[in-house]
Amino acid sequence: MNIKATLNEVLVKLFREIITIEERAIKQSPFKDLTANEMHVIEAIGTGEAKNMSTVAKALSITTGTLTISVNGLVKKGYVERVRSEEDRRVVLVSLTPKGKRAHAQHAGFHNNMMDAVAEGLNEEELEVLGKALNNLNRYFINIKNGL
Repeated sequence: MNIKATLNEVLVKLFREIITIEERAIKQSPFKDLTANEMHVIEAIGTGEAKNMSTVAKALSITTGTLTISVNGLVKKGYVERVRSEEDRRVVLVSLTPKGKRAHAQHAGFHNNMMDAVAEGLNEEELEVLGKALNNLNRYFINIKNGL
């Protein structure tokens, strides 16, 4: 098997496995009432300052309408709070509640463990090559998404 075929096979399997394992990790955590998509919304909102809905939607590459549906569920579950901007009452800002911040930290730990596993046994030069290859792949996906 040539290297491109091997890489293709590995990447396809990795994408599937990451999604499956991430969903399983959420279901085995104290935050089992969340879906993987909801966890990604929590991740995009982050633990810093409140963000407007458009900013979060753009970070997730979804519409604000789709985000609104997710945020509604997260508000009901107690992970997110929504407030109107003081400067412009038309703007809705979202931020994580303490419960949302705990979920965010748990999920960040999952990603940190995944990155530790990726880096295990690799020297700095190998990590740089891997980083460059993954950036190339990311750029390819962005170009496809943007219709180039």
